[in-house]
This record gives sequence, C-alpha cells and structure tokens, in this order.
Amino acid sequence: MRIHFIAIGGSAMHNLAIALHKKGYQVTGSDDVIFEPSSSRLARYGILPAQMGWSEANITPDLDAVILGMHALTDNPELLRAQELGLKIYSYPEYIYEQTKDKLRVVIGGSHGKTTITSMILHVLNFYKRDFDYLVGAQLAGFDTMVKITSEAPLIVIEGDEYLASPIDRRPKFHLYKANLAVISGIAWDHINVFKTYADYVRQFELFIDTIQPGGKLIYCSADKDLKEVVNNATAAIEKIAYEIPDHMVKDGITYLMPEEVPLKVFGDHNLMNLNAAKLICAQLDIDSKQFDAAICSFTGAAKRLELLRNENETNVYKDFAHSPSKLKATIEAVKAQFPNRKLVACIELHTFSSLNKDFLVQYADTMKAADVAIVYIDEKTFQHKKLEPFSKKDVQRAFKSEQLHFFNNPALLQDYLLNVNFYRTNLLLMSSGNFGGVDLVKLARELNTVEQGI
Repeated sequence: MRIHFIAIGGSAMHNLAIALHKKGYQVTGSDDVIFEPSSSRLARYGILPAQMGWSEANITPDLDAVILGMHALTDNPELLRAQELGLKIYSYPEYIYEQTKDKLRVVIGGSHGKTTITSMILHVLNFYKRDFDYLVGAQLAGFDTMVKITSEAPLIVIEGDEYLASPIDRRPKFHLYKANLAVISGIAWDHINVFKTYADYVRQFELFIDTIQPGGKLIYCSADKDLKEVVNNATAAIEKIAYEIPDHMVKDGITYLMPEEVPLKVFGDHNLMNLNAAKLICAQLDIDSKQFDAAICSFTGAAKRLELLRNENETNVYKDFAHSPSKLKATIEAVKAQFPNRKLVACIELHTFSSLNKDFLVQYADTMKAADVAIVYIDEKTFQHKKLEPFSKKDVQRAFKSEQLHFFNNPALLQDYLLNVNFYRTNLLLMSSGNFGGVDLVKLARELNTVEQGI
C-alpha cells in the first residue's frame, strides 16, 4: 500500500503515518512546516519530508490513498492534483475507520475527560497485556506513539474528538468511527468558530449517538443534565449505561476508592467520573471490578492533565491542559478539594479561538472562584496571530466576575509575579492548551519560593 499524507506534521497525522509505516505500508508526506516532536519522530522512521512545501509531483496515480490533514487548505496544490487524478482522499478519522472496520471499536467522546478516560482504559488493557490498537490525544507513559494500527488486534480504543475531520469533510471526527462501545463524558460548549450556537454543538452529540452500531452500548455521565436529556431522547437501538462519581474518600492528600480503600495517584471529581467511565468500558472487555482496581491504582494520569511539576514544603505545582470554562472550574475545584488546608494560586492562559472570542468570554463567569489567587494570562502576540481585538484587564475581570483577578499579557511579567510569591503551603496550578509564551514551566516551578517566611 502506498499512502501519502498532506500535512503530515500534525499531532494525529504524524502518529498515524508512523503507525502505517510500522504496519509495512509505503508512507510519504508533505507539509509547509513541521515542529517538534513531530519532526524528530518522523525522521526516526525515515518518513520526514526531505524539504518543506507542497508539490504536485508528490501526487502520483499509483497512490492507494491520500490522507488529508486539517492544517491543509482547500486550494492546496497536492489536494487539487489528487482530486484531478480521482484518487481516494481520506480524512484521518475516516482512514482510521477504514483500517478498523472489522475490529471492535471503542470510542470515547465528550467535551472533557476524553484523553484521561482513553488513557485509563489503555493503562488497564496494557496492565493485563491485552492486544489492542488505539488512538489517543496525548503522549502516554509506556506507549511509543499516540496511534497504533495493526492487522492482529481485535479491538481499538479511540479518543473521539468533536472537531472537524478535514478541510473538505466538515463532519466531526467522532461521527466517522461508528462505535460499538461509546462514552460521552459531558457536554460543554466548545469550538465556537465551527459550532456557532450551543444547540448546534449539542446536536453533534445527538448525531454521534446515532452512529453507534445497532446492539452497541453507550456509557454516559448522568451527572450532566443536558447530556442526560440528550441520551434519554435518543432512539438508537443501543443499551444506555449511566455513571456518576464513585464512592471515595480523601485522606492526607490521597484519594481512595471505597469500600476497598484502593489508593489512587489521581484525584478530583472529574477524574473519579472519568475512572468510572473507564471501569464500565473495561467491564465490557471482560475485566472485572477487582481486576480494574488492581490496575488503575498505578495510573499516574495523562500528560498535561494535573501533571505534577514540583512537590516540596507542602507546595505542589501542577500543569494542566484545562482551557474551556467547564474544565477550568473542575480542575481548580479538584485541587482545592484535595488540599483544603493549602492556598491555591490558579493561572489560566486563554489561547483557543473560543476563549479569545468576546461573546464567548462571558462563559468564564465565576469559574475561578475556588482559587485564592486567580490569574488570567493572554499572550498579546496571540491576538495578533489570530487577528482578534485584544482584551483589556477590565474586559477579563468583568467576564470572570472578579475584580481581584490578576491579568497579564506579557510572559516575563507573569513569570516575575510568580517568582515573587511565597508558595509555602500554597499550590500553583498552571492551565493552558498553549505554552505561556514560551515560559519554561519546569524551570519556573523549580525556582518558586517555597520557604516558610521567617526561616
């Protein structure tokens, strides 16, 4: 099989390219720019393009398939050439289905928790040395790549994103996988550049339920009122299984699953609900409750999901991917509940198109109330890059409903502020889907002052 990737450097795209290369396919690709770690990974497998840019010469009649990444534009010369030749053009989710249509497909959907639920399932399956394929949105400990596609594995676990499949296929990715087992973790409006209204966004989950194969099963969070209504109204010929927060206790900063008092390395109501979703999926894969508990106690979390950067002098510093209003609120509340006797400094970088939209910004009202000190950072260059009108400090404080909120648009000023805070018995939570203007968060965490005053 000869496969060519247009925009091979994307996170999912380069991982799929590597997976198909490992499967023995002849893989080529192109892109106008490829960043790390994609560049090094592609080079390691000998499939990094020799030069950057697009060329019609890359598209030849003997190609079995062209896989089109979201980064490419509709007038991309390679895409136009492939269309001219009548080649089969796939989005990457469409091709994932093509490769796995004879497998049991487990698809994890929802506005939040997808990566964590998927990661928990993979961790448990790996613990018991089960044979499985996967697609997940983060680099996981113990897994070389974010995508694995083989001929032998009887099942695949897929993180099902609701964003668009490709420039020429405007369907959400998770509509294309045709799940046998599915999860919806919750519904919280996101991607407003595509789904202009909340009703339009909710509609995508209604349609997702209809793609679950007849006789399949949907596992959903019944604590989400809107999701519960969507599921109750669904007429698909599937079994519906609800989940909530499992019984647990917190003692000395550690969460235990009850009644067996199974200690966990993760915490927070959202993680506990994610755990219950993973547990129900694993039950469908013949892993019982005790087996699941024995495996999940060693799960340390997905990358950038409450990732611990420092633990010293009753100070924890966490990095988290939270960026939407619901994720922001849940993550702050989780850290505060886990360490009720410590202060919490919470800092969110607004980076996505949705979060930088003035009409959407009001969705963040009261999301940081649980923090003792709330900080919002927006890199002033982000507004320039996205060609949006910048926010003022007053705009942000008004939207978040907090006059005490601190606002920074320069990474050096943010870093200076944090380095002048005493973090003894105080946790720091750094949340972003970006990179805080290039601040080295590991170095920052190491340099924070955690010494008790007067010592």
